[in-house]
Amino acid sequence: MDLRFGDSKPTDEERAAIDTLLGPPESSWEGADRSDADLRWARGGREARERRDLLLPGLHAVNDRIGWISEGALDYLCRRLTVPPAEAYGVATFYAMFSVKPRPATVLHVCTDLACAAAGASELCAGVEARLGLGSGVSVERSPCLGLCERAPAALAVKAGDPVRTAVSAPATVERAVLAASSPDSAPEEPPAALAVPQAGRAGHEELVLLSRVGVVDPASLDDYRAHGGYTALRQAFAIGPAGVIREVTDAGLVGRGGAAFPTGRKWQATASQPDHPHYLVCNADESEPGTFKDRVVMEGDPYSLVESMTIAGYAVGAHKGYLYLRGEYPRALERMEHAIGQARARGLLGDDVLGQGYAFDIEIRRGAGAYICGEETALFNSIEGYRGEPRSKPPFPVEKGLFGKPTAENNVETLVNVLPILTMGAQAYAAIGTGKSTGPKLFCVSGSVDRPGIYELPFGATLGELLDLAGVRKRLRAVLLGGAAGGFVRPDELDIPLTFEGTREAGTTLGSGVVLAFDDTVPLPRLLLRIAEFFRDESCGQCVPCRVGTVRQEEALHRIVDRTGAAAASDIALLREVGRAMKDASICGLGQTAWNAVESAIDRLGAYE
Repeated sequence: MDLRFGDSKPTDEERAAIDTLLGPPESSWEGADRSDADLRWARGGREARERRDLLLPGLHAVNDRIGWISEGALDYLCRRLTVPPAEAYGVATFYAMFSVKPRPATVLHVCTDLACAAAGASELCAGVEARLGLGSGVSVERSPCLGLCERAPAALAVKAGDPVRTAVSAPATVERAVLAASSPDSAPEEPPAALAVPQAGRAGHEELVLLSRVGVVDPASLDDYRAHGGYTALRQAFAIGPAGVIREVTDAGLVGRGGAAFPTGRKWQATASQPDHPHYLVCNADESEPGTFKDRVVMEGDPYSLVESMTIAGYAVGAHKGYLYLRGEYPRALERMEHAIGQARARGLLGDDVLGQGYAFDIEIRRGAGAYICGEETALFNSIEGYRGEPRSKPPFPVEKGLFGKPTAENNVETLVNVLPILTMGAQAYAAIGTGKSTGPKLFCVSGSVDRPGIYELPFGATLGELLDLAGVRKRLRAVLLGGAAGGFVRPDELDIPLTFEGTREAGTTLGSGVVLAFDDTVPLPRLLLRIAEFFRDESCGQCVPCRVGTVRQEEALHRIVDRTGAAAASDIALLREVGRAMKDASICGLGQTAWNAVESAIDRLGAYE
């Protein structure tokens, strides 16, 4: 592809897809037919450059309509936004869900990550590829985690058109996956989100806090949400003011649920106190960690809770605009959140005068396109702004210079929805849940070799064994992976580990975002470690050398020793340790810093290659 402006022209469909998003071009400088006036002066350039952040939505518009992004479409989008084609090409090729090469209009993404691999994803892929074959009009792509781990193995079919159509098959069989790809409209409807919450409706679990409305409230009904306590917290926030909200969140001891565990109150206070304006709020719903699906269940089953909690957070930090960065692999969550935001806006709960309180706040959804690294907050900012999703160096920190260079508070879905019970029950009552250092309830994503996979809500301090008892371990337990691919393994005799940030740290592992993947003795551990290494190699953004080279060297070493043990593997294990230390010490962001964790713990705690 020529990385300069060339003579390629968009098709009528490609032009229509972009113009639907951006509006018709006003001059030939933006892609319209040339007129005499355009030969005398250039106009519209500054306004177009200020819309650089619409590059990612523009790529989505073309990819959704056509199925891939041609040179003519990319050229036209670049002219509309005055973005150099080389930069736009770099963005388009950064994301796994886009293609700049011709492909069929229908793409079937088959998950091959950890939970699905343990559930027979390889056999599913082979069967689907054999059934569809060449000339079927379907492109079968082996995909990283689709966030459907509780229904593994999983497949997602995307059929380009106007509108784009999607169908999820999970748990997938060859027949169901082929049906989803061949006729998305005829595929069986997805089960309700409540099925992902095994505690729902069971005796002894009536006191759920974060999941109390999932399966109880109609996710499409704002009235039903309000009848079950919705918008009580927002009214309380307006009653105590922004400083009062931050004080309650601080006193409650709420820390980030994405894995870093940074105190939320401190982040909000630091953002609110910045003199530079405007301030922004960003909700990170790009949970791409293999084994993680809690945010999806909340957005699908209780979408208005996220709208309300984002409004409260925006009010607290002085933001009037919030961005919800949502995984591209979550079509139902996207539909539910779009509906909830539209209803809230129509009813005066978003917009220029929220609840008649004189506070203006609105939410815009931005879709990701398949990049694990965009879960890192600064990479997410770059993605929204229309650049490659590569992490930024810190400082400056996002609370000072975040999205668009302005003070920004970034939190994930679970962190934000915790604000609702803090304001309704009070900081002291909330802090009484859990332990002194890890307060409140926590959502855990349990999948793998268990009888009842799904989202579990337990107070911090419950043990790993108690959680697995709820989920029901199927066979003889071989290992448990805590924290997902970036986490660490623990042995079956270590199930008394308390599920708190400090408890897991003392045990030499990590809680991460709450991933719990159980594996029985039928799962080949060396193959599992190789899949983890492949994941990090694929997902490294390549910006820094330790991660770019280290993830490749890690995978190469694991390929060499996948079927070897003992002395035969000793030299490669020594190399793995050296590479792992370099990545941990010198990588820019958490991806490279944690890429060695699971492999290291498997070697040291499980004796994976002895």
